[in-house]
Amino acid sequence: MKKRDKIIYWIATIWLALGMLSTGIVQLLKMKEETDMMTNLGYPSYLLTLLGIWKILGVIAVLIPKFPLLKEWAYAGFFFAMSGAVFSHLAIGDGAKEFFGPVLLLVLTFVSWYFRSADRKVALINP
Repeated sequence: MKKRDKIIYWIATIWLALGMLSTGIVQLLKMKEETDMMTNLGYPSYLLTLLGIWKILGVIAVLIPKFPLLKEWAYAGFFFAMSGAVFSHLAIGDGAKEFFGPVLLLVLTFVSWYFRSADRKVALINP
């Protein structure tokens, strides 16, 4: 892995981890602003607990060494959660302010996934 790629990977991954961890904690604590947003989007508030737990577990999976298949699932979960958030805000006509966080985390998810090292990738078996 090139030094440049490694630097890009770790910058994106650290920011991704911080973003997912902080939003996961906010969701677990069911802070008023977060609960109001979920209600505005039409989702039940118990979904906050589920999303919060999944985000925190995803951060752990992405940061720990080895377990490449688990990392793939974590990246997929981040992608589905953030693309779902973007679509949900789009569906109710929210402004650009509400899109910024999910779009940024979506970009960081892709950059971190793309620049990960070979030991963090699932090995493909050719028949």
